[in-house]
Amino acid sequence: MASETKAQRIERIKIEKDGLDVLDDIARYALSGEVTDPDDIDRFKWYGLYTQNKNLQGPQDETLYFMLRVKLEGGCVNREQLSEIGKISKELARGTADLTTRQSIQFHWIKVTDLPQIFARLAAVGLSTIEAAGDCPRNIVCCPVNGTDKDQIDDVRDLVDALNDLYRGNRAFSNLPRKFKVGVSGCSKHCISHEIQDLTFTAVRRQDNTIAFGVSVGGGGASNRRIADHIGYVRRNDVVAIAKSVAKIYRDYGRRDNRAKARLGHLVEEWGVERFVSELQSDSGVTFDSHDAAPFTPYPRRSHFGIFESTKAGYNAIGYAIAGGRIGGERLISLGHILEFYGAEGIVLTTTQNIVVRGVPAEVTEAFTETLEAAFGLDANSSAFEARMLACTGLNFCKFAVSETKNIGIEVVAHLKSRFKGFSEPVSISINGCPNACAHPHIVDLGFVGAIVKRDEEKCKGFDLIVGGHLRGEQSRFAVKTGIKVTSEEVAPLIESLIEEYESSQSRDFGNFLLEKYRYEPTIPTAS
Repeated sequence: MASETKAQRIERIKIEKDGLDVLDDIARYALSGEVTDPDDIDRFKWYGLYTQNKNLQGPQDETLYFMLRVKLEGGCVNREQLSEIGKISKELARGTADLTTRQSIQFHWIKVTDLPQIFARLAAVGLSTIEAAGDCPRNIVCCPVNGTDKDQIDDVRDLVDALNDLYRGNRAFSNLPRKFKVGVSGCSKHCISHEIQDLTFTAVRRQDNTIAFGVSVGGGGASNRRIADHIGYVRRNDVVAIAKSVAKIYRDYGRRDNRAKARLGHLVEEWGVERFVSELQSDSGVTFDSHDAAPFTPYPRRSHFGIFESTKAGYNAIGYAIAGGRIGGERLISLGHILEFYGAEGIVLTTTQNIVVRGVPAEVTEAFTETLEAAFGLDANSSAFEARMLACTGLNFCKFAVSETKNIGIEVVAHLKSRFKGFSEPVSISINGCPNACAHPHIVDLGFVGAIVKRDEEKCKGFDLIVGGHLRGEQSRFAVKTGIKVTSEEVAPLIESLIEEYESSQSRDFGNFLLEKYRYEPTIPTAS
């Protein structure tokens, strides 16, 4: 009998047992200590669990460790939750805690025996890992200053809650062809990158001062690279119906025979936009208002850093960059204490692995910023380099990675900040341990994609360089290959040389400079 393909196996195990039904098995494995069934290991994803790379394990350590993702709805973490997440990190995850591009937090070194305790502790503060991974709707992303930003187009917190309520633990959508990524934006800066989501609702203010929501479908940023199609506008009270119908159509018609062709964008591509919209309108009962897409903020300007006045009188929000998203349990606990001392509400995670502190009383804002800088080196006036530095999990913990990422990202930021103190143009950099592109290398100025590099006939861990990615609605573009390969140690020197060259050029846009350099000079030798 022929062996199963990857797609056949995944579809079989989902039919045999829904991913949501593995929770009792997790408890059983934790209590009994029995060997975990490989099929159940895949189902663990529905509770935010992925097996971890054994790269850092000692030769005598045969423990099966996991990465665990905590899904933070709305990206929000209050002081109590922040403290508990930090304690779990310190006590059960060896101090690890990383911010993700879907406004969640990930632990490493998690053991099955500790999962019941972790789940109970998270639940006690109103948190969960349910459907943080798996073939189901993922965390709904939104603007981190949603509801508190004076410049926002619309406060969409109720829509974010409604969509989370629609999808969370809903067995009608717990077996999709693959993951399903949704966003809702009321942000004037369009910070959630709607162009690479499966489904996004973007608020626009029309000339008559009414609010409508632009609907975009079929975006993707990895092997399924595709700029989402803008398919028209709907009213606010139609958003949930559209979200439900898109998930149904994807569930029923998305490909299940080929994991590489199973995302929503592939279905839109196969059917064509006209047929997809027709099916969507028929299923939802909603008619789209067809207008041209609204103009969008350029990707480098889609951020919320520094101090800005909140819509709540007497309070401020403060945006901070966390290089590579590595924050750690100790810092989370300390941050919770500082928030409590100054009476701040909590933090909100961004889709670029950074944070916004919300609800800081205006009269203590200066003291608060001074304290965070002294305690953690966090500067509210983020540099051009750390503000847009993304890094995936990397070789230390990810089974697919060939190169380390987080530490390199932190080192690159430190080097560039020291070398170019007066440089102010935002430079977007993404460091990825493998071609899966979890840190979105195809939409940034400088994308580093994990690869093996030869130096003096020896194989080294390194990266392929891609350049010139940019998001701006229909003017978006993905990064192009350069043919340049660098070792991990060569990343910072290469970026330094490119910035020096840019500063001495006539160009006024770093992304365009890179495109011109590498598109028209294809024979540039490998960096050394």
